[in-house]
Amino acid sequence: MTGPVLWSLDARGVARVTLNRPEVNNAYDGAMIEALHAAMNALAGDARLRVVVVAGSGRHFQAGADLDWLSAVRAGSPEENEHASRRTAEAVDRLNRLAVPSVALVQGFCVGGGTGLVAACDIAIAAEDAKFAISEARWGLTAAIIVPQLADAIGARQIRRYALTCERFGAEEARRIGLVHEVVPAAELEAAGERIVGALLANGPKAMAETKALALEHALGKIDGGVMAGLVVSHARKRQSEEAAEGLASFAEKRPARW
Repeated sequence: MTGPVLWSLDARGVARVTLNRPEVNNAYDGAMIEALHAAMNALAGDARLRVVVVAGSGRHFQAGADLDWLSAVRAGSPEENEHASRRTAEAVDRLNRLAVPSVALVQGFCVGGGTGLVAACDIAIAAEDAKFAISEARWGLTAAIIVPQLADAIGARQIRRYALTCERFGAEEARRIGLVHEVVPAAELEAAGERIVGALLANGPKAMAETKALALEHALGKIDGGVMAGLVVSHARKRQSEEAAEGLASFAEKRPARW
């Protein structure tokens, strides 16, 4: 199978959704976002679905947004920018609100939007070599559309550190602050995921769905249309700002930004 997102469903009702752009460390672009929506559309319509496992192909889980795509979106109209932000926000929100449990398996880099995907999953397991960063501000951007999910996972205090410093942090720190639940040797990542999947399959599907719905009812990550619309506009406008232009140029040119 080929494509920016691969998915399959086994006889147990366990779906595997794999980010599949290993040549760019699974950096996301418009095609990946739409493919993620397509996978969730297909799975949501299958009554056999019990658990979703989210993984990344190759050495890294997800390395944030694709720079070439970001540059192309920036050059578009405000409406095109808002559309890109909205589709991205909706993909993360849909993952967050899946009626079935979700499990993220994280190896290598997990940056920017990748941290939002991890925060949107119910359970996250990281390999010891995993490295994380909420790095948008480094490039003159904001993480607006994933802040609700991050707030649920790690809290405002940790966002105020890691989304402001944009520093990298390791798997053990990710566990300490609540972004992941467990850290295992890289060679044991798949086995750890299977252990969690086995525990989930032993439970009542409706009871788990109701439990998750109740948790979301009292969480920041369940955002209504008005809140999401505001986050989308903020995210899109910042992408077209002069600060973002300089930040992305510095990234592309591998130099410090001039601020």
